[in-house]
Amino acid sequence: MTAYARILSERQATVQTGRWSSEVHRRRLVFGLLVGMTGLSMTGLMVLTLSRGGYDLPDFLLTVAFMLTLPWTVVGFWNALIGLLIMRLSQDPARIVYPSAASLDDDKPVSGSTAVLMCVRNEDAHEVARKLDVLVDSLVSTGAAAKFHVYILSDSTQNENVRVEQTVFRRLQNRWWGILPVTYRRRNDNVGFKAGNIREFCSRWGRRHDYALVLDADSLMAAESVLRLVRTMDRNPRLGILQSLVVGMPTLSPFARVFQFGMRLGMRSYTLGSAWWQADCGPYWGHNALIRLEPFTEHCQLPALPGRPPLGGTILSHDQVEAALMRRAGYEVRVLPEEGGSWEENPPTLLEHLRRDLRWCHGNMQYWKLLGMPGLKAVSRLQLLLAILMYVGSPAWVAFMTIGALRAGLAEHPGQLLHADTAWMLFACIMTMVFAPKLATLADIVATPRSSRAFGGRVSLLIGAFGEIILSAILAPVIALAHTRFLLGLPFGRASAWPAQRRGTHEVSPADAAMRLWPQTVFGASMVTWLALASPAALVGFLPFLLGSVLAVPIAVVTSWTGLGKVLSTRLGLWRIPDEIAPANELESLRLPALGRAKKTLATSRAVLHSARSD
Repeated sequence: MTAYARILSERQATVQTGRWSSEVHRRRLVFGLLVGMTGLSMTGLMVLTLSRGGYDLPDFLLTVAFMLTLPWTVVGFWNALIGLLIMRLSQDPARIVYPSAASLDDDKPVSGSTAVLMCVRNEDAHEVARKLDVLVDSLVSTGAAAKFHVYILSDSTQNENVRVEQTVFRRLQNRWWGILPVTYRRRNDNVGFKAGNIREFCSRWGRRHDYALVLDADSLMAAESVLRLVRTMDRNPRLGILQSLVVGMPTLSPFARVFQFGMRLGMRSYTLGSAWWQADCGPYWGHNALIRLEPFTEHCQLPALPGRPPLGGTILSHDQVEAALMRRAGYEVRVLPEEGGSWEENPPTLLEHLRRDLRWCHGNMQYWKLLGMPGLKAVSRLQLLLAILMYVGSPAWVAFMTIGALRAGLAEHPGQLLHADTAWMLFACIMTMVFAPKLATLADIVATPRSSRAFGGRVSLLIGAFGEIILSAILAPVIALAHTRFLLGLPFGRASAWPAQRRGTHEVSPADAAMRLWPQTVFGASMVTWLALASPAALVGFLPFLLGSVLAVPIAVVTSWTGLGKVLSTRLGLWRIPDEIAPANELESLRLPALGRAKKTLATSRAVLHSARSD
């Protein structure tokens, strides 16, 4: 290429970048206006609903609580609607939100050297090694093994875990000796938690590699997906973090089956919609993502927060902050909104889900001290604020329900507290917005026969979607009360524990469920009793929202039954995900119990269908 041609190419790239930047600014302006107008409209409708007979202090408190629950609801609604429009109107949705990644040549050799970082702390070493073995085997089969090096970064503290790790990971090293290097390192302390673990790697080995693929102990990725991330980063030197779309692995846990089915429904529309306006200021979820090591090492050192723990000291939820710092340094943070080839294990029980959720809640509350950090992009600050409001919305919802129930019980005529017509309108709007991400993706799948078959057919899909929405609505107060109880204790020094998760399928005993969920049960029973005595008519309206709290313990127990999971998977085929219908080779290699059950179900269904056609 001549000097003139090179200059002309650079000028064209600059012009294209400028045009894309202007387009992103317009998108963000439109999105902000839509969210703001919707939030104001919903607030105005709430004020109008409460204004019957005057507008007093309880009405004001109800309005404030309602407003605190709105941000995530409204943002989710518009993300979903925009995502649905992209899915229905574009044959290549990825090109709309990330044009350069959509036009990649998937046969081009990778040029960058990638470190695969598996971060573990008191995990099941055998399961970690199994997943790593599948990934390494997949990489070797592509012929790209020379560009990768696996690092197992252990922060394990329990002696038995350490002994098992040393044996199991040495065996993994020997298996791939001379083909793809595997390095095992254990720190003697847990300084900085996972972020500190990766920071130590950057200081020790980071200069040897261009990129790092960050994995959690429950992560699995296909070689094709990893190579796509690397090729994308090879192509764009200003790309700092590239997040893959992570989905749940097939499981026999009833709770996890329902949870990941709902996540699978809501994720695609929501992620496409958010990527449309976030663009180069996208999310980083801390795992199953590729990071560019040089700017990460130089610019993404986490600051120590002022004050004492639990809100001061070491930053616990590192991913969002690292994404904000990468953007501040001028590098892009993107999500590749394509399903397939990137998996994780979801919590197998309600109790494990709450344990993980409260850790995130604890970490997100530290973001209050980071909102004023100098130099952050406006979208990065907004993401930190939304991460806070995601959990602040829970005590606001609890306050809204409590004030509403007390007021209804004390009123002589509860029906005269509200304008019934606007109340029903408001309820319909909020429920639509809450479930919009799932409904949007569901609409796209139902409209596409091939996509419907991937979930077991339209009938199974619709039944599963209806059941998942009902169960998630029932569980919402259980989760909100857990957040509220934790947040009330946080200013007084109560912190969440960060132990290793129980990732394997297991059953919850009634005693364990009662020990963890008694506050939800007491709250729900108290509210039901109060309304039943003070205003039975009002109880009818509140009961759907209180039912989950009253039944929290039996729900936690029943949704952990492995036998129930087998029935749902084998006999009923409920809450199937595409990876059960047509599993990838990597999942097949793990020999997951849920896949074996799914195969039997599909074989039986096909035999019955064949017999019916013969008759």
